[in-house]
Amino acid sequence: MFARHDLVWLTHRGWDRVRAGAPQDALAALDAWRDAGWPAVVRRAEADLAASEVAIGFAMPPRAVDGGKLRVACRVELSDIGRRTRALPLVGALDAVPLAWREGLARLEQEAAGAGLGLAVYGSVALEALTGQHYVRPESDIDLLLRPLSRAQLMAGLELLATHALALPLDGEVVFPDGRAVAWKELRAAFDSAPGTRVLAKALERVALVKPEELLATLEDAQWLN
Repeated sequence: MFARHDLVWLTHRGWDRVRAGAPQDALAALDAWRDAGWPAVVRRAEADLAASEVAIGFAMPPRAVDGGKLRVACRVELSDIGRRTRALPLVGALDAVPLAWREGLARLEQEAAGAGLGLAVYGSVALEALTGQHYVRPESDIDLLLRPLSRAQLMAGLELLATHALALPLDGEVVFPDGRAVAWKELRAAFDSAPGTRVLAKALERVALVKPEELLATLEDAQWLN
């Protein structure tokens, strides 16, 4: 099953399909991307996406002239994907971040690993690490993915992110076992809000407002709710 932020490498036929549906002014950038061997990123599916298709996207580096970004959204067949991985682990991106962030992020990664938590990264930091191109700017966020399997992991991860967010521009999502994702800051705030507060949960196929309890019920130790 594919998830948002997964990385996919296309076959020759997949690239032919991408080029056939892309705007003319994006072809040169896409060709350079293909020739460099960089992956596409899985994005949220459109309503009319066929079961045999995957929605993907390419985000080119900000233009030096005006900071504008060329983004290309497309869809390919499952058979057009030669290789796929989950989002880039944070440890694989540490050398790509500015020096001012590196020590703090390395400490976060080590503390997360020590707590049995694996953090992944997406957005500008991941793209810079994957391509070597200049994506990260002074105003950039560090978009992280936390994938807890239990309530204990969730609460430990949220506390860890909140602590390190005091010194780093951390953002990102908690991804639950069923694939739905919620901004970690929004989820943490919901735990301190009035009963019945809902959060915006993003899945591959849809976005919906749900109660946090619905998401917590997908964790391994969900019996604590009973």
